[in-house]
Amino acid sequence: MAAQKNNTLHSHITSVKKGERVFENAFQSVSRMILGKKIEKVMVNGKSTFDFQIFRESKKHIIGMYDEINSFVSFVKDASEGGSSKEMAFVLVGEPGNGKTFLVEYLCGMYREFLSIPANKKYTFRFINLDQIGSYGNIKTIESQTYEDPMVLAMNTHESRTESEQYLVRRYRASDAEMTQWYDNYRPLGACSAYIWHDIRQFTDGKIDEMLNFIEIVPVPLIESLGTVTGKYPAKDKITSSAVDLLGEESIQRLLHITDTNNPYRFDLRRGALARVAGGGIHFSDEIYKNKKDLVQVYLGIIQNRTIEIDGYKWPIDTLIIATSNNSEFNRFLAEKEEAPIVDRCRICYVSHNTNYKLQRELTAYAIGNESKTTLTGNIMHQDPNLNYAASVATVLTRLPRSEKLTPIETMKLAAGEVAGEKSLKTLSEVIDTLNQDHDITKRFGQKGLGQRNLGRSVQLMLESSETNEGRCMYAYDIFIALERVVLDYVSEAGDRAKFLDDLKIAKGLYRERIMTEMFNAYMDEPLAIRKDVVNYVNMIIGIDAENLGVDKMWKYKNPQTGELQALKIDERYIDSVEDCLGLKTREQKDSFRTSIRKIYGQKISVRPDYDFMDNLELVKAVTDVRLKSDIAGAGSLIGALANRTNEENQKLYDRMIETMLHKLGYCATCAQKTIEYFCTQVDEN
Repeated sequence: MAAQKNNTLHSHITSVKKGERVFENAFQSVSRMILGKKIEKVMVNGKSTFDFQIFRESKKHIIGMYDEINSFVSFVKDASEGGSSKEMAFVLVGEPGNGKTFLVEYLCGMYREFLSIPANKKYTFRFINLDQIGSYGNIKTIESQTYEDPMVLAMNTHESRTESEQYLVRRYRASDAEMTQWYDNYRPLGACSAYIWHDIRQFTDGKIDEMLNFIEIVPVPLIESLGTVTGKYPAKDKITSSAVDLLGEESIQRLLHITDTNNPYRFDLRRGALARVAGGGIHFSDEIYKNKKDLVQVYLGIIQNRTIEIDGYKWPIDTLIIATSNNSEFNRFLAEKEEAPIVDRCRICYVSHNTNYKLQRELTAYAIGNESKTTLTGNIMHQDPNLNYAASVATVLTRLPRSEKLTPIETMKLAAGEVAGEKSLKTLSEVIDTLNQDHDITKRFGQKGLGQRNLGRSVQLMLESSETNEGRCMYAYDIFIALERVVLDYVSEAGDRAKFLDDLKIAKGLYRERIMTEMFNAYMDEPLAIRKDVVNYVNMIIGIDAENLGVDKMWKYKNPQTGELQALKIDERYIDSVEDCLGLKTREQKDSFRTSIRKIYGQKISVRPDYDFMDNLELVKAVTDVRLKSDIAGAGSLIGALANRTNEENQKLYDRMIETMLHKLGYCATCAQKTIEYFCTQVDEN
């Protein structure tokens, strides 16, 4: 019985030669998948780096992790070009809850999708009509246990490698370039495939055309739940884990059929996790150093030799091995000096927490969840418009180490690529470089802090409180209370606890400043009132020295966003008031500050015409204070008016502000009231 025309070895080799199918190893496939997509350049902590867009594509994608992704891509690229990386495993080491496992699982998901495209499909072969040979009992078909590529069989059709090469050149007119390309990925057949192929050779007296009638080409299944192509091996406890889970074992069932006891097919390799990903797949070992020693030794052999070995039989595998580990397990493992060879075979990549509070907003959105939340009684839950900001700032501040050169707020702003007064990105990169010299990993930049799981827990604590359920709103200030609870319950080290609680105080101060701005916007009945005033101040200090400035102090300038000419009256009293609020008393101080603002304007506007200086918190605070004082005779009197609503005038002001907050600023009745109450207290003022 001859196999169908399109699933013969002949048709497969022809398709590879024409470029309709591919023959490449796991590293080449992964490298082609990543580098085939758009690559952008970004600035991270003052250094230029690459951003691979394939990691940012799906709905729930990877956020940040620029350095880690760059390390991984260069590792895979080096391995695909035959570098030393192809004899190594890539290990992500870091604190729990910082996205290591998510990164690997995302990569595996992308790889499965990539291989589902017809041109990228992986193929393997199976032996058919084995009942004719006689020594296989009722077994009629046997699939390659390690999903070997049909091209591996093509390079091993004859008994010697030279004969197989001559056969390919003669039969398929393969050029020297093609032969070199194919044989770059040469590996011998696995023990059972080689043994069965030898049996077929003897049965057909070595007639290659007859031998090929026993071969059928099939695609490798991409069924995730089977663990083929991408498989995960989680660390188990010492009793239940064994090398069998990775390598496979002797199968009693097969021994009932096979009469020849020397046949390596008596070993069932698919019982182990490795054989299922051996045909150009990704093997993911979760918490690799949690495994017992003898299993880690098994990994050592697999990583270095890329073969599954049982009782002296060998099956070469083609697999990208990625693993994860947390810091404490890794340090414990390093302390055992005799385990040095395995660490030597690993490319260790230390994964830090996300330290950019702007990017953290997306991660916080993941933690809050994109489904609309409901109360325990089934009512729809509202989300305070400041909740994401409060949670993001609080968690990021806990991840930033203290430094003598920068305050926590300056570090946070520079890490997000924002302006931090006179301090530059150069200062931040110096701080990071100094910290990263430390041998203790946990003292490096971004290595310690509240992780994504802790943020998730605080959101859960917030949602389960009766106050949140009764008010039907996730009020922003409650996240600080929940985070404090998480720090007290889950952070074991006293030093870390004290630092994190201190960071939460700083975060509350930032939240307070944001509320001041929000209240002014509500008072002005204008969502972007403060933004307009900040931009006006900047435009005024640019126009104050203009040559065409008349006695009436009217200055005409071109709006960078719209390109239209606009007129602005320069109010020197307003400029001075803002600068006084900033603590600038002398002429020199004021001139120096104005020069720095003009410099920032010159740098930013050319790249981002919509840049509005709202990230310059000191300036925003000063403008807010000035406007509150001039419009409402001081923030104190606005607080007084809102707190004491006994007269009709004050009640009207309160109602109007609530109205604006509900209809223009995205608040609900609960968080609008609570925010005004909070504004009326004096707590958390920095």
